Amino acid sequence: MISDDRFMDFFQRLMKYEGGYVNDPDDPGGETRYGISKRSYPDEDICNLTQTRAMEIYHADYYSKLRISEMKDDRVAWQIFDFGVNAGISRAARMVQRIVGSYPDGVIGKTTIAYINRYKGEFPLYIMYRSERVKYYCGLTDKNPRNIKFLKGWLLRALEV
Repeated sequence: MISDDRFMDFFQRLMKYEGGYVNDPDDPGGETRYGISKRSYPDEDICNLTQTRAMEIYHADYYSKLRISEMKDDRVAWQIFDFGVNAGISRAARMVQRIVGSYPDGVIGKTTIAYINRYKGEFPLYIMYRSERVKYYCGLTDKNPRNIKFLKGWLLRALEV
């Protein structure tokens, strides 16, 4: 059982966006339940995936790999976690690394955590990160007009604090 209060809060928030079963032909992830896609997890039985199993996946493959528990600011931690779930952990890591001036290798290590926790930019880090997320999502609709149907949901996610 997972006993990390921040993770449990983030997981519940995430379920507002990722809950339920979907098999949208326009979604590149394909068959999805609780935000866990068949494309990313081909060995999982997506149709019968339990919320408990989804929670285990999110904790191990997103929360822990992004080192969310080491980030001091909940707003920053939420933005990075949610974007990692929605767009991939490497992309989420590179985005924050570019903003804070860490080497953008797509892996959050102790150096990136230090840069995140001591960031002193013109605007707070969570606002800078949200701004970059919005640009990323708008760019996806430019590349593929069929993505426009997902834009509202993506923007609502990015703007949540």
